[in-house]
Amino acid sequence: MPLGANKAAIMGVAGVSTADVVLLSSQTASNATSVTFSSGIDSTYSEYIFKFYNLNPATDGAFLTFQVNATDGADYNDSAITTSVFYNKHSEADDSTNLAYLTDHDHAQATTYINIITGIGNAADESASGEMHLFDPASTTYVKHFYTNVNMVQGPAAGNSNFMVSGYINDTTAIDDINFKMNSGNFDGLIKMWGVK
Repeated sequence: MPLGANKAAIMGVAGVSTADVVLLSSQTASNATSVTFSSGIDSTYSEYIFKFYNLNPATDGAFLTFQVNATDGADYNDSAITTSVFYNKHSEADDSTNLAYLTDHDHAQATTYINIITGIGNAADESASGEMHLFDPASTTYVKHFYTNVNMVQGPAAGNSNFMVSGYINDTTAIDDINFKMNSGNFDGLIKMWGVK
């Protein structure tokens, strides 16, 4: 059967063959302060995909953030990250929309935690889901590029919002550790890490 006729059955994460994508780790957060992937990020794969499933913060309007450690780091404040942030929103009441480049959420050579998405609602039916792609983190020659695409129900003004963040980790030391947390309070949800051959 031609590939096109059976594409839906054989394509997996990020639209590549499921034979090329390997689930490496799955972590469930239950009132957690953070989720850390500290093993499995190495030269085995040239791309790593992190999937976020229904992340629900304890604090209404919390920001999902991340930071990394290089192989010579230990405290998530040594690798400088530069980003650009694009945002779109449509309220549940159909009374407001927004499409913007968010300069106030950009980072330039920041060693603090980086915003992936801002303003996640904490009600029982509110959450954020999406993904982050990290390219060639084991390189000892180049910076490490990444991008994220995350949807959420935004609180306190409920509505659908989408954040797209792109950037690079300005570190030519291999990155082997990544930490996700809310900027305020704990959270529930599921994060999975995939390796792409």
